[in-house]
Amino acid sequence: MLLTEQEAKQITDKILSYVKADDAQVSLRSEKRSHSRFAANAFLTSGNTVERSANITVWLKGKRGSSSTTDFDDASLKAMVEEAEKIAAISPVDPQYLPTLGKQKYKDSNGYAEVTANISLDARAKKIGEILKQSVKENVISAGFHEAEATAGAQATKNGNFYFEKETDASLSLTARTADGQSSGYFQRSHFDINKLDTDRIAREAILKANEGRNAKSIEPGIYNVILEPQAVADLLGGIAGEFDARRAEEGRSAFSNLGGKTKLGEKIFDERINIYSDPWNAEIPASPSAQAGIPAEKVYLVKNGVLENLIYSRFWAKKKDTTPTPGPVNTIIEANDKPESLDAMIANSDEKTLLISRFWYIRTTDPRTASVTGLTRDGVWLIEKGKIAYPVKNLRFNQSIIQMLASGNVEMIGAPERISGGTLLPALKLKEFNFTSQSEAV
Repeated sequence: MLLTEQEAKQITDKILSYVKADDAQVSLRSEKRSHSRFAANAFLTSGNTVERSANITVWLKGKRGSSSTTDFDDASLKAMVEEAEKIAAISPVDPQYLPTLGKQKYKDSNGYAEVTANISLDARAKKIGEILKQSVKENVISAGFHEAEATAGAQATKNGNFYFEKETDASLSLTARTADGQSSGYFQRSHFDINKLDTDRIAREAILKANEGRNAKSIEPGIYNVILEPQAVADLLGGIAGEFDARRAEEGRSAFSNLGGKTKLGEKIFDERINIYSDPWNAEIPASPSAQAGIPAEKVYLVKNGVLENLIYSRFWAKKKDTTPTPGPVNTIIEANDKPESLDAMIANSDEKTLLISRFWYIRTTDPRTASVTGLTRDGVWLIEKGKIAYPVKNLRFNQSIIQMLASGNVEMIGAPERISGGTLLPALKLKEFNFTSQSEAV
């Protein structure tokens, strides 16, 4: 069962009472997971797991040691603390040690839904059964994974801080492939409230992409206008918050670095309509009330109206640079500061040859200093001519700088943000230039 706040407080207090080291931080996690996997238009597996774990990190004369356990009896918790202290005693001094936080105040983000935590297995089986029937009717072969997760955890320090949080997440990912194996479609969405997870839409979109991707044609690589569906944007930009690390920027290892150890803070980096921020209380993607190192989370703009507004300072780097640590990010939201455009409008406003991209995969960083990445399209690419989808095309490899992709003059239209996964709310994008370097025969 999930921990309650009262139980978590009692357990963390008990663990800290065993600590002899100078400083310590305890974390607890309890979780319930339920899944159903299907493939070849048939159910494969269904399962449930319930787990609990505890972890402690201690510092002894500035030296760090950690240990964990899944047993919560007194002897096991005490042994965990003793193990961490033994490790600390023989470890080198931790150069980034800072005293753990004292008492903080946190605001609940309300990302927990009881209906998700106690998912109806019968209802899920029926939903998946309907998807499989639809797949057979549409002559595609479907595979996917449905998961519901509930977690409850806490963190406490020897210096008096304690916080507790509960959250849930339900997701469905679905791949549909034509019987001849020559075309496939993919769609995935999640929500903390399972009643708001639109499984019918997920199935409909994946199956439609598979059927409309039949008889794809080869095209030459090069620079194309593109429309990126929200999933494709998530594949490229879902982890973009990590690019705003202050230390990397100040050490010259980032796209936001400037000469002489300076950064591009305050400069216009992206299209003036683009905002990138984190908001733990967003109704669609509520996130942890605790940011990095236990700092209470806040709404934080990384980019506002295209301008680099904030960089992410860890507690260690903030102290080194005599500034304030960043209370985030805990999720990633990208949105326009004006009226969003629909995907249909983006297609209709494509006069020149434009590629509609469903998804990217196998993405790797090639140059962190320009935020350049490489990867492949997958599960649906179509050529648009004169405002209409003309025909499907085969997959392509790309090399692209994220900075150039989002730069002023390259962003034509921005859609309404959608929740793709638990930590991202991202829009479709229409871009003037996107660099494709070679063809790919993969489906």
